[in-house]
Amino acid sequence: MEQFIVSARKYRPQTFKDVVGQQTITSTLVNAIENNHLAQALLFTGPRGVGKTTCARILARKINQIGYDDPNIRNLIDQVRIPPQTGIYKVYIIDEVHMLSSAAFNAFLKTLEEPPKHAIFILATTEKHKIIPTILSRCQIFDFKRITVNDAKEYLKEVAVSQNITFEDDALQIIAQKADGAMRDALSIFD
Repeated sequence: MEQFIVSARKYRPQTFKDVVGQQTITSTLVNAIENNHLAQALLFTGPRGVGKTTCARILARKINQIGYDDPNIRNLIDQVRIPPQTGIYKVYIIDEVHMLSSAAFNAFLKTLEEPPKHAIFILATTEKHKIIPTILSRCQIFDFKRITVNDAKEYLKEVAVSQNITFEDDALQIIAQKADGAMRDALSIFD
């Protein structure tokens, strides 16, 4: 028996063009990469399930062909001084960054004030208001929006067709509405 993989994981976008409903952000990131104007610190903020962490992972792969997750600030500060062994950048994705303690924010701020040229920090959060202003002032901020009902419905159609699932258009419409702008929730309901 084949192991079931939830659709939100199975259909997680692997490229920027696969990301649903965030074309403004993804095209901005692609242009920044192509023109070598990528900020050293980026903040991806917005509701849950709209692609913040997914875009962070895609960005890390795109600029380096590898990704690096390190949620522990102490390790990050120690490791950030060491240049990458492969690739050009060391990319640090800090998901749910609003959960950091005040001490962790202050320690991270010292690194963010004078980051090594090989370090890129991508911070993701659903609660931008909990991040101290001095961190915000050092980040290029990308505000992710809720996925529209139509975009969610169209993506669910693609998933259903790829899995040879018979569906009613109204059923996908209801799923897309119930997801309340979160693609991850739409895929979970679809499962």
